[in-house]
Amino acid sequence: QVQLVESGGGLVQTGGSLRLSCAASGSIFAIHSMGWYRQAPGKQRELVADITSGGTTNYAYSVTGRFTISRDNAKKTVYLQMNSLKPEDTAVYYCKYAITSHNLVRRDYWGQGTQVTVSS
Repeated sequence: QVQLVESGGGLVQTGGSLRLSCAASGSIFAIHSMGWYRQAPGKQRELVADITSGGTTNYAYSVTGRFTISRDNAKKTVYLQMNSLKPEDTAVYYCKYAITSHNLVRRDYWGQGTQVTVSS
């Protein structure tokens, strides 16, 4: 079993900052890519940013220059630093990991989601 636990969401004013964290635990042989997604009410879940095992990052156009994704492999944790937040960033944010378990099965795992609300 693999678990992902997110933290760091909350309410912030426009222009403010938040830092999300997602930590993995359980039967993990290897962690490949890590990423953050978000889903606003009435909209589809969308990619915010992801990072490969080698550290290559990819961002949605809407967050480029404002958000930074990073990872700490030793802690099995991925972070999302969100600066200059806008009301349109309001959503539930989910982390997703591509993990190979000790039984050598590779699949995606999702966190439970954390609410980010940006007030105008």
